[in-house]
Amino acid sequence: MKHSDKFKYITATRSDDRGSRTYDVKGVKLPSVTTILAKTKDQSYIKRWKEKVGHEEAERIKNLSSKRGTAMHKFLEKYIEGFGYEDLTPIGRQAAPMAQKIIEIGLTPITEYYGSEITLYYPGLYAGSTDLVCMHNDMETIIDFKQANRPKNPEWIEDYYLQIAAYCMAHDAIYGSNIRQGIIMVCTPDLYFQEFRFQDADLRNWKWKWLKRLNMYHELQRDYKEEAQIDTQALLAEFERDS
Repeated sequence: MKHSDKFKYITATRSDDRGSRTYDVKGVKLPSVTTILAKTKDQSYIKRWKEKVGHEEAERIKNLSSKRGTAMHKFLEKYIEGFGYEDLTPIGRQAAPMAQKIIEIGLTPITEYYGSEITLYYPGLYAGSTDLVCMHNDMETIIDFKQANRPKNPEWIEDYYLQIAAYCMAHDAIYGSNIRQGIIMVCTPDLYFQEFRFQDADLRNWKWKWLKRLNMYHELQRDYKEEAQIDTQALLAEFERDS
């Protein structure tokens, strides 16, 4: 796939502190999309799972999955940018065929890409890093790559949809784009590939759900909300008025 410099992306400094991630964008610290989702998510299922498998085993699975996902992303990033890459560690040997499966199936419809592993932000509200902005089947698209220990049902990955919706809103707001499609590409260690696409009206519905979660987060962070003069209710009202 060829690279297009249609959009001039910024760089931002990322910080992690006690489970919360922020991005410093032009001197303003913004909460990350993943942090907002984590702080507003129903954690009861995760708590039950940790109680079932035990805290130590849960941490082992979590850390292994995180390292494997990071390695898989690195393979994909280097492939997209046209560079060779090797990781001969046990984690790398497992992640490489997962990335290759995504390349062979998921990336085929892409004609050009605008950015890989880029920072996106919505002024005053949030920021995050998305895996790929591209032209997929003649539509401007944002794609996120995910590793999974087992196949997913759409009902289990609502936060993945919300994550992409947030990035689409940010991209359109800053760059005047018209992102019409989001795609979640998932691969398991046994190389089972899944693709979840959502477009147009469905994407708009996920944007509305994202704004509800964003408002919930800033209500929890009321002091910051007042200091930064954030009015998420007005943003929600504007979004609903335009629907």
